[in-house]
Amino acid sequence: MLFILSALAGNILCYMFVKFKFYSFPYLLFPRIEIMPVTVVTLFFPIMVLLSVRYSPEKWGWKIPFYWTIIHIGMFLETWSLTNTGLIRYSFKWGFWDSYTWWWIYFLVFEWIGGIIIPRDLRKPININHLKFGGLGWAIIHFVLILTIFLGGYYLGSLK
Repeated sequence: MLFILSALAGNILCYMFVKFKFYSFPYLLFPRIEIMPVTVVTLFFPIMVLLSVRYSPEKWGWKIPFYWTIIHIGMFLETWSLTNTGLIRYSFKWGFWDSYTWWWIYFLVFEWIGGIIIPRDLRKPININHLKFGGLGWAIIHFVLILTIFLGGYYLGSLK
């Protein structure tokens, strides 16, 4: 149910953003019948939601760095696609910060919905000790955040 809700919401949001001309997708698999990459949106975002809901820490204080890392990886992939492949094209009404904000809204809403739909016994939250200073999770979070913040600054500084 969470997969389906996430896929529906992702496709509706993407469709609205394309229709409002916030961004476009110049290269599509079936350009005559689709205006956005339906398959990617239907699979990528729901899978990310399912994995993040299943493994997110129990306490909200630890959920924030957990989701922060996931969102930064997603933003890295989106920005890389934007700058290196031409698969997505922002319009003058849309930018880096808009995408970043909507990634947060999307994942936090589905963390909340997942908390309602998915029983605790089916979740496998990351052990908080792994996220504390010196743990592997701490190192991964800091590596991803420092790298993507640096790359985001480089990207924004390179815009003309």
